Amino acid sequence: MIDDPMDRIAVALERLAPAPAPAPDFGATAFVWHTDPDRLEPVAEVARVPLDLLVGVDRARDTLLANTTQFAQGLPANNALLWGARGMGKSSLVKAVHSNVVEAFPTLKIVELQREDLPSVGRLLNLLRGVEGRFILYCDDLSFGHDDAHYKSLKAVLDGGIEGRPENVVLYATSNRRHLMPRDMIENERGSAINPAEAVEEKVSLSDRFGFWLGFHACDQDQYLSMVRGYCDAYGVDIDDATLRAQAIEWQATRGSRSGRVAWQFFTDLAGRRGVKLG
Repeated sequence: MIDDPMDRIAVALERLAPAPAPAPDFGATAFVWHTDPDRLEPVAEVARVPLDLLVGVDRARDTLLANTTQFAQGLPANNALLWGARGMGKSSLVKAVHSNVVEAFPTLKIVELQREDLPSVGRLLNLLRGVEGRFILYCDDLSFGHDDAHYKSLKAVLDGGIEGRPENVVLYATSNRRHLMPRDMIENERGSAINPAEAVEEKVSLSDRFGFWLGFHACDQDQYLSMVRGYCDAYGVDIDDATLRAQAIEWQATRGSRSGRVAWQFFTDLAGRRGVKLG
């Protein structure tokens, strides 16, 4: 029995405090960062598309592949912002490039960081600092709205503050917006501020801190059909060109758009109808 009131308080606090998280097992090549409590959750199998099946993104592919290979070799490398049209393979390219490079450099890891967890990024960087291995921080669908202060946390990765960004960490982010904020919000703040330039400079300049801006644009019909044909050839779906073209065009017409995502959705339906399993 504990008689001392201070001892009883100490015991009670120990019961309330969460147990320290176990040290991460860095044996995996992919992780998801979680908070409350902080932990790196290994991912056994990353959902990805082979690099050679990504059509119409040659320049972005070559740039990101070269940058990632340099980084995996321990050489200087840039943070990269992949921005542009929805469904054109921005996140697919990040995962495909990592998968391609990790075959030659097994110490290259990828860590997915959710946008809402950006305030915890400093703790994540401290966890990775000095760890053997190279880490790509991957933040998908990154953007900021009015009165959103999360962008300040991102500067810890891009600029590193007084400690500097860990030498073994680089950030790849995807966004539909080049400046990470809506155009109408930029114009509204410029129009209503006493000093219009300063009103948005801090947020807009955030994208300037990425060494690479890799743009993704909507595909034309030929690129869309090439994507579908590439999937068919890769997964063994036997269909003649005329039938494939007619069905693929009808599918994109019902969706009202063409993109890599729409091509994959059509192919998934086609493979199911043809009795072909994926994976």
